Amino acid sequence: MSDQENPTSSDVNGVEPAQETPENNVDVDVADVDEELEAMKQRVQEMEQEAAKLREMQAQVEQEMNMNASSEDQETLDSRSIYVGNVDYGSTPEELQAHFQSCGTINRITIICDKWSGHPKGYAYIEFADNSSVTNAMVLNESLFRGRLLKVTPKRTNIPGMTRGRGRGRGFRGGFRGGRAMHRGRRGYFSPY
Repeated sequence: MSDQENPTSSDVNGVEPAQETPENNVDVDVADVDEELEAMKQRVQEMEQEAAKLREMQAQVEQEMNMNASSEDQETLDSRSIYVGNVDYGSTPEELQAHFQSCGTINRITIICDKWSGHPKGYAYIEFADNSSVTNAMVLNESLFRGRLLKVTPKRTNIPGMTRGRGRGRGFRGGFRGGRAMHRGRRGYFSPY
């Protein structure tokens, strides 16, 4: 093999190319890493700004909710609302609105869902614009909706700290257990009840 058959890098155009040394590669790699690092810093900064905006919006919504949730306001809202039970699990707010539209102007429809699974629980609340709509809606009690009889009652105001009692029935919880047994049964036999 002669020099003409296999030209070397020094023979091409008479210019020797820059030799790639590990130092040159490190400079290029550092520049690439610096650019990526700056881009990542910029993305992190944008994400922090978005998070700050979200926190601000959430605080504003919570503040509005607290202003709206006074007990007097809640009582007036509840007096204009109804409870709708035995709602089909596949029903939508639009279908309920169409069913109760004849009663009056509807402000809000809330279908209650399980917080873990997201599946409907089978009841809803409908808030009307005025109190007279509630009496109109009571006419639709036991009306047929998607093959089920609806249970419509006025919504009760939930008072925190008030319990509904212990209920009725047998068992030691809440029942009266004192007094004397009237029936003794056999003599010498102890009956705890």
